[in-house]
Amino acid sequence: MTDEKFWISALGLDIGLKRVGIAGCDGTGLIATGITTLRRSSFDRDVACLRDLVRERGVQILVAGLPYSMSGDLGAQARQVQKYATRIASALALPLEYVDERLTSVQAEELLKAEGISPSQNKGAIDRKAAALILQKWLDERRQES
Repeated sequence: MTDEKFWISALGLDIGLKRVGIAGCDGTGLIATGITTLRRSSFDRDVACLRDLVRERGVQILVAGLPYSMSGDLGAQARQVQKYATRIASALALPLEYVDERLTSVQAEELLKAEGISPSQNKGAIDRKAAALILQKWLDERRQES
């Protein structure tokens, strides 16, 4: 039995002040993988880069990591992420969902170390891996809901 929810193309975003890690999922909606890291510059350039990915991959939804504090509150960083993600989603005319991204960057660094990659010299790789973890969490939660 196939569930329509599984057949959705999503982009996972790990939004930072300097970079945006970007991840996509396979055609089955089971596995998220890092695609690229966008070095933020102008908003219009960011949108153009994301628009190309959306078109190439047939993306139907954006999933952004939301950096809650360890106490579960939304701080200044989370509000900045929400503002940017909302503007991006609006510019791309796509729905937007958020995932709690607490500790994804730490997890991403540990995974890179396990692969023998130096996190301190590969900030973009951390961002991509964190975006994949964010998107994977969203995909897993969707599967559990059905």
